[in-house]
Amino acid sequence: MNDPRSRIPGLDRLLLDEGARAFLAQFPRPRVADALRAAVASAREALARDEWPHDPADPSPYLDEAGRRLEAESRPSLRGVINATGVVLHTNLGRAPLAVEARVAMARAAEGYSNLEFDLDAGGRGSRYEHCRDLLRECTGAEDAVVVNNCAAALVVVVNALAAGRGVVVSRGELVEIGGGFRIPEMLTRAGAALLEVGSTNRTRLRDYRAAFEGGVEVGAILKVHRSNFRIRGFTESVEIEALATLASERGVPLVHDVGSGLLVEPATLGLPDEPTPARSLARGAGLAVFSGDKLLGGPQAGLVVGRSHLVERVRHNPLCRAMRVDKATLAALEATLRIYREPETVRDRVPVLRMLTRSADELEGAAEDLATRLRLLPGIGPVSVEASVGRVGGGTFPDHELPAWVVRLTPAAGGVDALAARLRTGVRPVVARVENGALLLDPRTVGPDEVDALVGAVGEALDGAGQG
Repeated sequence: MNDPRSRIPGLDRLLLDEGARAFLAQFPRPRVADALRAAVASAREALARDEWPHDPADPSPYLDEAGRRLEAESRPSLRGVINATGVVLHTNLGRAPLAVEARVAMARAAEGYSNLEFDLDAGGRGSRYEHCRDLLRECTGAEDAVVVNNCAAALVVVVNALAAGRGVVVSRGELVEIGGGFRIPEMLTRAGAALLEVGSTNRTRLRDYRAAFEGGVEVGAILKVHRSNFRIRGFTESVEIEALATLASERGVPLVHDVGSGLLVEPATLGLPDEPTPARSLARGAGLAVFSGDKLLGGPQAGLVVGRSHLVERVRHNPLCRAMRVDKATLAALEATLRIYREPETVRDRVPVLRMLTRSADELEGAAEDLATRLRLLPGIGPVSVEASVGRVGGGTFPDHELPAWVVRLTPAAGGVDALAARLRTGVRPVVARVENGALLLDPRTVGPDEVDALVGAVGEALDGAGQG
């Protein structure tokens, strides 16, 4: 009996097929040839196992497989995703979506040359650190400001600039672990400072901080870290900024406050629990405040350092500041976002993070009902319902605060829920949803109005894939 593999069309013949000509119109010939070779190799292996369900002489399966390979190779690694989880600051999904103004500013900055480090008035070299400086001063009440590439970088460069070779006093209850397993103690030591832990996990008093100055290690700074990603309750005690500022002034060292999320409006106006803001921290006596640009501020990833001018100046001239500097697109997006805060009456509507956080329960219920109505029309859909749920702020902020939510709950008529969720994640327009108690949950809080059509289409394609499987 003849080997069925001998009937596989040759590469030259496959390249002359009409389907291959369509590929050649989009991709270079070597890439198309490589995709066809890989498809044929896969078919040969399947035929050897007697697992090839097609006629070996039929070119269509090889062309289909080559097409899938070419499409996969052309798909960018970093892709837009529809966030249907209800987690507003989803770190794994890029945290804060940018305002329209910020997106436009980034595109404009990327189009060509800019005055990134050029003084147009003087006609000579300028500084990239000037571009967001005045706006940060205006938004926080700081004397000066500098921008680096994220909040962890901001803390490292601040500690290195102010306390390298000396000690940094910090409460044991504030030695937090941030994302990716990185911990405050490790960051301080890598920045060149000695860690001077004081107090206990749950109780630290002012006298503990005072004792650190008598321990024989020269103190370079006092650091207070906002525990944004966890809470300690019960038998607790901590020292307020005002008292630490007084101690820092007495001892002639700076007080640095890592406030974390970068909220520039009072949390009560968003219906959120109390959260330190950079402006409040500086007003209460901190010499420097550091915070993120891509959390509650709603801008691009950046680390912002604001505070007294002589301290910021030391940070700005530290060599690590150059190593951690931001590019023109980030500065453009941050500047555009900060400008929105100049108009407090419209900031909640224009900054996507703030808009999502303040969507009312009635609005969310209506959005969920509208989405459910459209989903019920899809072939292959199973039971669809709307139910009350909870969402999260995310991004290591307000860890125990639940956002009132309404979600669409659905199950497919065929196939499992986990398989449906996987097809949604791997579709042409990826959708990330929640799977709970045997059902798929879609939370409209984090789905933009311009994404609803794509979401419905993605669910339809995923259900169709279940039917074909």
